[in-house]
Amino acid sequence: MTLIRTVAPALEPVTLVDAKAHLRISHTSEDGLLSGLIRAAREDVERTTGIALIDQTWRLVLDQWPRDNFVMLARHPVRQVLSVTVFGSEGAASVVNPAAYQLDTLSRPARIHFDRAPGRLRTMNGVEIDFRAGFGEAGTEVPDLLKRAMLLLVTHWYEFRTSFGPEDQPVSYPAGYDRLLSSYRARRL
Repeated sequence: MTLIRTVAPALEPVTLVDAKAHLRISHTSEDGLLSGLIRAAREDVERTTGIALIDQTWRLVLDQWPRDNFVMLARHPVRQVLSVTVFGSEGAASVVNPAAYQLDTLSRPARIHFDRAPGRLRTMNGVEIDFRAGFGEAGTEVPDLLKRAMLLLVTHWYEFRTSFGPEDQPVSYPAGYDRLLSSYRARRL
């Protein structure tokens, strides 16, 4: 199973203006650095929680069809399945009719149930599921706690940027960061 982001988010949930206001910075000389820290903080929050903050497109690639006809989608919240493509043993691609599966977006992880398994698939990468995940297209739709976690992380990394070399970054995580993300982490039973 491989998960690949095919379309990145169009914008960041925390703007440069938000970060500069939080840090009380009025000059523009470090805008490039701050933009990079914002992007890195979003990526860290997404990696840690398994959540896509702003709408983005993902592809889940499976080697074989699931035995119980259920596929779990490891990004949350899933908004839409764009397509399901299966590759036959000869490599021919065919798109599965959306009427042949049901999407459950209420569960975490979201899951797809298929009515039946397709015929024989190629040995590797026989199934591709493209889906869209995220809270929406704008930062205003992202929960405030997640944006606060990003701002906390941006601030921490900004303050410790000169104490250590680039190869040592990120040096650490700020106190309270894990607590802000704790309710959004996927739990395993």
